[in-house]
Amino acid sequence: MRSPAELDHVPWHDLTHAYGPAADVPELIRALYAADDDTAEEAIYELYGNIHHQGTVYPASAPAVPFLAHAVLHAPGRRDELLMLLAVLADHDPEDIESPRWPGSSVAAICAELVRVLPDLLPCLGDPERGVRRAALRVVAAAGGLLPAEVRAAAEHRVEELYATDPVAVVRADALVVLTRFGREVEAYDSPFMEVRLAAAMLAAERSGPPYEKRLVDILAEDGAEPDPGTDDFPWTGTWSSDEHLTRLLTRDVDAGLSVAARWIAAGDPGSRGSWLGAEILETWRDREPEVLDLALAALPHQRDARGSARCLTTISEWVEYLPAPSAELRDTLHRYARTDEESAAPALLALVRSRDPRALDLVLRNPGPETLRAAATAFPEAADRLIPLVRSSLADGATGNEAIALIDALAQFGTAARQAQPELLDCLRTRRAAVVAARQIGRGGVVTPETTSLLHEAARSTDPQLSAAAALAHHRLTGDADPALRVFEGLLSAQGPVHWHLSSLRSLGSAGAALLPLIEPLLTARYEWTRMAAAEAHHRVTGSPERAVPILAALIGSTPVGLSALRALAEIGQVPEELRPTLRSFAFSPLRLLPAIPFAEVHPDEELRTLARSLLSLT
Repeated sequence: MRSPAELDHVPWHDLTHAYGPAADVPELIRALYAADDDTAEEAIYELYGNIHHQGTVYPASAPAVPFLAHAVLHAPGRRDELLMLLAVLADHDPEDIESPRWPGSSVAAICAELVRVLPDLLPCLGDPERGVRRAALRVVAAAGGLLPAEVRAAAEHRVEELYATDPVAVVRADALVVLTRFGREVEAYDSPFMEVRLAAAMLAAERSGPPYEKRLVDILAEDGAEPDPGTDDFPWTGTWSSDEHLTRLLTRDVDAGLSVAARWIAAGDPGSRGSWLGAEILETWRDREPEVLDLALAALPHQRDARGSARCLTTISEWVEYLPAPSAELRDTLHRYARTDEESAAPALLALVRSRDPRALDLVLRNPGPETLRAAATAFPEAADRLIPLVRSSLADGATGNEAIALIDALAQFGTAARQAQPELLDCLRTRRAAVVAARQIGRGGVVTPETTSLLHEAARSTDPQLSAAAALAHHRLTGDADPALRVFEGLLSAQGPVHWHLSSLRSLGSAGAALLPLIEPLLTARYEWTRMAAAEAHHRVTGSPERAVPILAALIGSTPVGLSALRALAEIGQVPEELRPTLRSFAFSPLRLLPAIPFAEVHPDEELRTLARSLLSLT
């Protein structure tokens, strides 16, 4: 260990962390000894941000270890947090040690420093505070595979004592995890402590992989229902707490996960664990909406407050569209919640709209929120005469940001009827409220007036490149005059920095963009994959020829955001290279979700991936 008096003996200026030279590390370590608890808390927060930034460690991380170890024993508080900082700094996959990249790596240097100070930290395993004991066990686990025989034996003995005698069951469970990492086999399924039984079952499930044997599933269900009341469920690997690890294990085996979620919900859904697990299953597995939404419906009466109910109803609202036919019981329950004044009313109404229940429309008219109006426009486009006035009123009242975007998106569902809202759209453009989306909507079907063209001309000269592009394209769509758009895009595509956003918006220009081909064609071989994808899409749009676009797009296809965009462009072209069909079949028929949800997306990316893949496979 090293005391703060030795901090100036380290050449911190020559070392780096996440934000450059590590000259600030000595000051942060000294702050750990401050009598003011807030100062120490802020210092720990800053250290997590610079010497351990989102799981990455740096050359300055290892030299900090002996100083952090000294602070654990001599600073006035927050020993558990300092121990956890040491544990996460040294976190690594045991297989990494065999890698040729291990020697000389920052994490290897951290582990070497931790091994040296670990004998001094072992007394923390006997600390009166359970949080300190739990954090100390994680430090031992992080360094365990690298300890010299004598230190390993001493550490293992202390851990055995905790497993056998600690008065806190969850500490015994942690000790079991560490003993297992030392290679010990401990039979604990029949332990009198549910925390220990649960830890043993989780370790066994991790080893066996899915499908889990019934005995393990029973233990996970019976002993995992009640969360530990403490606030010290520290991570073991990366940022996974024991609770998060349990959820991940159960989502790997969908049948076990659904069974456990059902049992937890039947037991009262303590801590909303069953309903939360169900939501995680939907984000992991396809086509499980019927089972999980039934579970969410069953969990609703068990929620202890409106916030808990809102979480269940939000899950239903996000997935109800994927049910073949929402049941009458589900729709009646949604209707009942949607009529209340509680926090849960909004997600209930959104779910009712997305289930296309006709009763939803009257409720929307009484409570016209932006997201609900957007969903209602999709579900009930025939109700344009009732919904458009509500959209106009909300825009006129000054809606901004995502709310204004949702309202304008609603108008896109109504075709030419949306022209009624042109005054409000022009005001959005004038006042720069969701102006990019407003310009696009005006271009889709607006009416040409002197005011419209004047505002679009002004917006096309904006310093905001997205607004400039959207306004220029809207002007072209309304008037047929491509010259302003060509001037704008010539500047945008010649500028430094990312250009894929601008390339992707060229679709509406079509063959009128031929003058831009000298700028588009060099981008077909750009290093950045998003640029290649957007350039290929734009090239096809401008030339009408798929010859150069298809090979580029096909090479980018994958279960990634850029791969999805390439798939979308390929579907628009309507050609499928034969060698792509196995990949498309994997997209179309995978039981697992291949893409995660993204905020504000109207369609889940994985559902779009599957739909596009099936569409392309149907082409002959």
